[in-house]
Formats: sequence, C-alpha cells, structure tokens
Amino acid sequence: MLSNRIQKIQPSMTLAITAKAKALKQAGVDVISFGAGEPDFPTPRYIRDAAIEKVEEGHIGYTAASGILELKTAICKKLQADQGVGYQENQIVISTGAKQALFNTFQAILNPGDEVLIGVPYWVSYPELVKVADGVPVFVETKEENQYKLTVAELEAARTDKTKAIILNSPNNPTGVVYMEKELLAIGTWAVEHDIWIISDEIYEKLVYGDVEHISIASLSKEIHKKTIIINGFSKAYAMTGWRIGYSAAPVEITKGMTSLQSHVSSNPNTISQYAALAALEKESGEVEAMRVVFEKRKELMVKIVSTIPEIQFIDPQGAFYVMVDCSYYLKKFHFDSASELAQAMLEEASIAVIPGDAFGMNTYIRLSYATSEALIEEGLERIRAYLTR
Repeated sequence: MLSNRIQKIQPSMTLAITAKAKALKQAGVDVISFGAGEPDFPTPRYIRDAAIEKVEEGHIGYTAASGILELKTAICKKLQADQGVGYQENQIVISTGAKQALFNTFQAILNPGDEVLIGVPYWVSYPELVKVADGVPVFVETKEENQYKLTVAELEAARTDKTKAIILNSPNNPTGVVYMEKELLAIGTWAVEHDIWIISDEIYEKLVYGDVEHISIASLSKEIHKKTIIINGFSKAYAMTGWRIGYSAAPVEITKGMTSLQSHVSSNPNTISQYAALAALEKESGEVEAMRVVFEKRKELMVKIVSTIPEIQFIDPQGAFYVMVDCSYYLKKFHFDSASELAQAMLEEASIAVIPGDAFGMNTYIRLSYATSEALIEEGLERIRAYLTR
C-alpha cells in the first residue's frame, strides 16, 4: 500500500499529455504539439563542447553534495550582474534541475500543516511539491484585471497563523506575465512584515519581451533579500532541459539544511552537467539572446493568429513561451465540462496537443507553447481554428 503522502500527489498533466503526443507521433500520427515547456533549440555548441572536454579530461567522479565551487562562484557573479543581489558560495546549492531546488526548499522550511500561498494560475508542480513536504497548498484566486498577478490584498485575505511561505513566479508559467517593481516591493514588504518566506521562481528570467524587464524581488531591500529563496536553472534560457541543472540562492541556514537533505537524496548533481552549466555562464556570447529574439518573433506570430480565432480570449504574454487561451465559449458549444476534455478531444480528433488549464487551476483555459517553429505554429493554430469552428 502506498503511503498517504504519495497518494495525495497528482501526476504531472503536462508530462502525461506530452508523453501521449510523443507516443502518437511514434505510431505515425501527424501530431503537432503545443505542450511541454521545452525549447526546440539544441543546447549551444560551446556548452556541449565544454562537457565533452571535461569527460575526456576525466572529470567524472562525485562532487560536493551541493555542487562544484567554480559553478557556485559563477552563479554568485551572475546574480550580482543580472539581478543586483549579492550572495556568497555557501548560500548556493546546485541541484538536479530547478524542480529539485523547489523540492529542497519545501523540505527545508515546512513542518506538517504549514501553509504555502500559491496564486492561481500556478505551475503544475507547486502544490504537489508542497504536499510532499507535508505542507498545505493554499490557492489564492487572482483577477483578470490584475493580469492574474498576486496582490497584497489577496495574500492578506488568505494569510493565517500557519502561513509559512508564498510562491512568486515571474515571468510566469503559464500566463507569461511579469511582475513590475512596485508590485514586487509591495509583496516583499508585506512578507517581511509577517515573517513569511518568499520563494521566487525565476527560471524564465531571460525570456522577456518588448520593454519589459525582469526584476528579482530579492534586489529590492536587505530585509526582503533575507526572506527570499531564489530558484533558477539552465533548462529554459540555455536550452539545457535534459542536462538537469538548477540552483537555489538562500540564507546560509536554509542552504545548510538543503545541502544535508540533498546529500542523502541524490549525493550530488550530475558532474558533467555542472561543468556544462559553468561553461554556459562563463563563455556565453550571444546565443541566449539569439534564442530570446526567436521566441519573441514566435510569440508575436502566435498572438496575431490566436487573436483572429472567433470567440477566443487570451492572455498576452510578456515573457516565458506560453499563451493562455480562454475557450469558455467552445466548452459550452461542444458540451465539455472542462478544458481537459477539450484537450483530449483535440488530440484524438485533430492531432493537436495542448495543455488544459485544469493543470494550472483554470479549467476553461488551454496553454499553448510557442517553443516550436513558426511553420508548426501556423499549421497547428489553423488546425485548432478548424476544429473549434467546425
């Protein structure tokens, strides 16, 4: 019999749908996928070359549980240069992807019954990772007029004496919206006032568009910095999804706890991937920006086409690589109870894979990823148009 903890967890809907789409492709079905958040670019050559070089040099053994010192130093320099926040190497833990960094965080700070405030919509794994740590995810409904961003009033209404942390994700998955400085400052000031941890997921920080700027909440004051745990990684901006390298930046006492936990969970992050990540930071010379420019063009294309589909509303993204589309009209038209039913029908009948908003707490929306080619965006959206307006 499974433990009560495991029975509380729901499998990742995004990974399940992506796996089903891949299986159909392998079976010969012409599926176009707007599913999982994975860049379609290869990892830049300079990163791959650096990894191969380290293999040939014999750097293949265990490392320190929290990662190699050189990578921690490079991350500290990056955080200072990009976010304007100062950290020392003993405040950094390298992990097996940003997802493990989140796992480490919740395990380190939560006791049974502690509550974590999570804005709706949310990334699918947030509530499940809280549950694994015996915490309680508390969903905070956000409003369309605020671009589905958390406000202090909403957080205060949800706060109890058991509230231990809040999660911020900017740029946001699934909406693509970005928090502005005044919004972050208000939330940070509120969190400090009530001694609440801020978990700042900044995995999409380099994927912002137009004149929008990513700002780390930890940069806004010393007091906010002390209550913030930054989560980041290399999967999105550097197209390193399968390398599985992420990191956290946190106060020393939290980092010590994470390091102790990780030493028993995974021993250390993948050695070769750590050296690849080090090269990503030290040798990057325009590849990340080049990919960002392509994503921005694709975003503009997707938004342009989606805006022409009748009876559709959508959230215009400022970052990441997703568009959230409200399909309420078509759910009623086809008598579907939720977006998950619509997504299932679209996959089976139109060979289009989308992620239903149910996975993010918004059951009338579907999420479309533009981490795919312009040709597939055009063809895929035409299939969606034809299916919805048939």
